[in-house]
This record gives sequence, structure tokens and C-alpha cells, in this order.
Amino acid sequence: MGDAELEEIRKQRLAQMQSQYKDGNLQEQKKAQEDQARAQEEAKHSILSQILDQSARARLNTLMLGKPEKGKMVEGMLIRMAQMGQIGKKIGESDLITLLENMNSQMSQKQPSVKFDRRRAALDSDDEDF
Repeated sequence: MGDAELEEIRKQRLAQMQSQYKDGNLQEQKKAQEDQARAQEEAKHSILSQILDQSARARLNTLMLGKPEKGKMVEGMLIRMAQMGQIGKKIGESDLITLLENMNSQMSQKQPSVKFDRRRAALDSDDEDF
């Protein structure tokens, strides 16, 4: 074996060891991120159980099943309200329904509608060959 062959073997082994080290670090980072996400979920559920009674909690879970985006938005809003001290007592189902209705009325006022006139788009002269 010549020096060039030994050097090539050393480079390959070094590259192999570096990739193994990187893979180990990636696994540790993924595990740390999963642990952090799990801790955040537990904290969120803890806060929600403190501010919502059973019926309101059930209503929120039903909303999460039907409309997950809206449910997450309501959860976030409730948590922010609790952190700011705007919630003095446990929220019941009727209070949650009122909150959802207010939120729906605000959402319907803010969303603009876009109308697309297909007839006008079909008469576009850019597509014609001359």
C-alpha cells in the first residue's frame, strides 16, 4: 500500500465518522424538539383545563374535530386572554358559545370576497393565434 492509498482510506474513514456524528446530533435535535413540543402541548392543555369547565372543554374539542384551524385559533385566543388576566372565572359552555358567535361575526366582516367573471376571462384575446 502506498501513501496515496492510505491517505484515501483515511479520508473515507473521516468522512464516515463525520456523517455518523452528524446523524447522532440530528437525532438528538429531533428528540429535543419533540420534547419541547410535547411540553408546550401539556402547558396549553393545563391552562385550558384551568379556565374551561367540562362542557366548554367538550365543545372546544368538538370544534377542533370539525374545524381544526378555527379550534386552534380559539385555543390561542383563550390562552392569551388567560395570560393577560382577562378571565376571572371558569368559562362555561354558554360563555364559549357567545365568544364563538362574536368571533364569527368579526370574521365575516373582515373577509373580502373575490369574484371571478369567467365570461370575461374566456373572451381574452391574448390566447388567440394571429
